[in-house]
Amino acid sequence: MRVFPKPIWLLILSISLVAFACVTINIYFPAEKVESVAGEIVKDIRGKKGSEKNRPASPEKDSLLHKTFFALCAPSIAWAEDVTTVSNPTIRALKQRMKSRYAQMKPYYQKGMLREGDDGYVSLGNTSGLGLRDKRTLKGLVSAENNDRKSLYREVAKALKIDPGQINRVAEIFAKEWQKSLR
Repeated sequence: MRVFPKPIWLLILSISLVAFACVTINIYFPAEKVESVAGEIVKDIRGKKGSEKNRPASPEKDSLLHKTFFALCAPSIAWAEDVTTVSNPTIRALKQRMKSRYAQMKPYYQKGMLREGDDGYVSLGNTSGLGLRDKRTLKGLVSAENNDRKSLYREVAKALKIDPGQINRVAEIFAKEWQKSLR
């Protein structure tokens, strides 16, 4: 059996420690929080689908025993709701602009002239039936919408303390919610 000199053992040990340290680095991305926030923001902008608000509450969920149990045994539920609620003046202003713009864009979505991309942004579909003025108007709506979405994703990332380099992931999660809202 060959014995290595001490400096080589130290070198091997330090390389393996560095390799182990590099492998265990994990960047946390709160996908569930972003999904929750995206769902709420899209509902605020585009309205709720179905009759969620008009659905009667089940009696067992409203019982005093049920409320007491969850208040005492599951305080993390209330905490989780606070964490996923994202709002600041910038986000509220963006949501308001996007909501009023959606009213103008909705007929174009219904005709297939606008599409929701997987990247979280709006793109033009088949606009062959539009005149030049209408195409220019539609392109302006798309540009304004995409600029506001970019700002919205940046603000949501900032509010949830997400690395700015992860904004594309935030946009992709929002993309799923935008697409669901059109079904």
